[in-house]
Amino acid sequence: CIRDRCVLFNSKEPFVFTSGRISPVYTDCRRLIGFVEERKALMDYAAEMLIDLDLGYIAGGETAGIPYAAFVAERLNKPMLYVRKKPKGFGRMAQIEGYLPEGGERETILVEDLQTDGGSKKLFIDVLREAGASVNHAFVVFHYGIFDASKKNMEDLGITLHALTTWWDVLAVAREEGT
Repeated sequence: CIRDRCVLFNSKEPFVFTSGRISPVYTDCRRLIGFVEERKALMDYAAEMLIDLDLGYIAGGETAGIPYAAFVAERLNKPMLYVRKKPKGFGRMAQIEGYLPEGGERETILVEDLQTDGGSKKLFIDVLREAGASVNHAFVVFHYGIFDASKKNMEDLGITLHALTTWWDVLAVAREEGT
């Protein structure tokens, strides 16, 4: 997807991430959802990767995780939820959308588009756990995999991270394509 500008390189004016980290590379997983064949192939790989986890629910983090959670939930034939960063502010004041029955633990995976240091996952995981979900896994389409805090944050949360691709994979493709 490098040729489709889902991965951008700019060493002269590096990108600043939400986390505050600076990088010469930006992976635009939100753009990726617009490419049907590439998206289909990646989500098929994701389903293969996650099929054996005995999941009850697939939860997307607001906002970029929502489409990926929907794609994965559809392929795995599982109920889908999404988690807001804060309660809606009206109606049920919901922070979790979809149906998560009360009582008992239900194995739920958090799905997001990407991960740099993993810091943003904590909020979503905490909300799901407070609602009674058992969250032991997270899935991302892209994981930079180069920030030490990423591994530590996942360990501190008791989460096994599943990543479809990493920074090293992008570099290999860029070299192969001469980008």
